[in-house]
Amino acid sequence: MNSSEIADQIAAAHGLTKADAKKIVDAVFVAIADAAANGDEISLPGFGKFKVKNNPAREGRNPATGAVMQIAASRKLGFSAAKGLKDKLNG
Repeated sequence: MNSSEIADQIAAAHGLTKADAKKIVDAVFVAIADAAANGDEISLPGFGKFKVKNNPAREGRNPATGAVMQIAASRKLGFSAAKGLKDKLNG
């Protein structure tokens, strides 16, 4: 399922135009991305939490040559599902 399909479902369920529903879906994803970029935790009760995790710089190896290389520090977005969503997934 992609964002257009989500927007179509929302439009059908709430009597909105597809264009208005698409704007709402896009706005939600932009808000989540902006909060994550600021390092905030995004909590959606009944669905789960998005959390920014920091990966420190580390040393790695080039798999083709075996040469040692430095891997830069980075941030990644993690997700942990809420109990309600886990229960829904597992019947």
